[in-house]
This record gives sequence, structure tokens and C-alpha cells, in this order.
Amino acid sequence: MATHESPDTADPRVPAPAAAIVDLLNSRPHATPALPDTLDDPGRAGAILSPFDPTAQDAPAPGRLERVRAVRDHLSAVLAADTPEQTAQAWTMVAEQGNDLTFRQTFTPAGQPRLRQVSGDPIVGEILRTVADLVTASTWSRLRICGNEMCSRVFYDTTRSRTQRWHSYEMCGNRTNVAAYRARARGARNSDE
Repeated sequence: MATHESPDTADPRVPAPAAAIVDLLNSRPHATPALPDTLDDPGRAGAILSPFDPTAQDAPAPGRLERVRAVRDHLSAVLAADTPEQTAQAWTMVAEQGNDLTFRQTFTPAGQPRLRQVSGDPIVGEILRTVADLVTASTWSRLRICGNEMCSRVFYDTTRSRTQRWHSYEMCGNRTNVAAYRARARGARNSDE
């Protein structure tokens, strides 16, 4: 099976569940020019989805991939939402993807509550359970879409202030700042003429 490692996966400050969700969200076509949907490649799809189904030997069947894509798209819409109304609508769509899932609450030997899936698609269920764990742990809010519109890569904000705007300052931050500086300089030159 092919390995899939994103910069977020390699960063020890990013919890493994968050890195798995970041990898899933970055499998969507994004950037300009658009990167392909990496779930179309069976080897990469298997690697991206392995945190959600470690027993799987191969890439999921096409029907299952369509459900995973739908969840991925709705989770991306949550991150891209600009208003509380858009956010609420996107979360509603995420919840609808789990309508046929059933979970049972259990407890670990240490007494920690855990949800165990008892019916429904296991990969979709594990994705949604992972997202619920991130929300509960207050780490979902650290997932962001890069502020560079030409990029739109999802990343995990590791800053203490939770104000990171770009997935990589070197790649997207510098480009955005240089472009803004040049636009201001052009505007200043045009107003002087």
C-alpha cells in the first residue's frame, strides 16, 4: 500500500486523529490549478482511509467512496463557512451523513466514555466519531483552510493564539504578502500619476 504523509501528519504537535482528518480533507480537489481527487487512486485512498479502518486491505468499494466523499465535502463546507448560518447548515449536512449509523456508549477500563459503532458504514462512522472527538476536545477549531485562495489546503493550526492563516508561511504567506505589497505599490504609483 502506498504511504501518504502530509506536512501535518509529520508534525508531532498535531494529534493523530486531527492529522487523519486533515489528510482526508486534503484528498479533495483543491488549489489552482486543481489537484486531483486522491481518493481516485486506490493506493492513496487506502492510505488516507487506513486510520478510519485499519483492518481494510484494499481501497474501499466505489459506493463507500462516494459516501466518504460526501462526508468530506460537508466537513470542508463547515471549515469554509463564512457565517453562523452557513456553518449550521454544513453541520446539518454532516449529521445527515450519519443518519444510518448507530453507536453504543461503552467505557474503557480507566472509566473513560467511548462510543462504539454497532451498525452502519464503518469508515463513515469512524470519520464522524473522530470529528466528534475533535469537537469534544476543542481541537476541531484548529482545523483551517489556507488563507491563500490559490491553495485552500486544510491544515491544523499549531499556534498558541490559534491565528495561523496559511498552511505554510514560506509557501503561501510570503506569496500573499508579496502580492499585497505589489498591489499597494501599484496603487500608490497610479495615484501619483
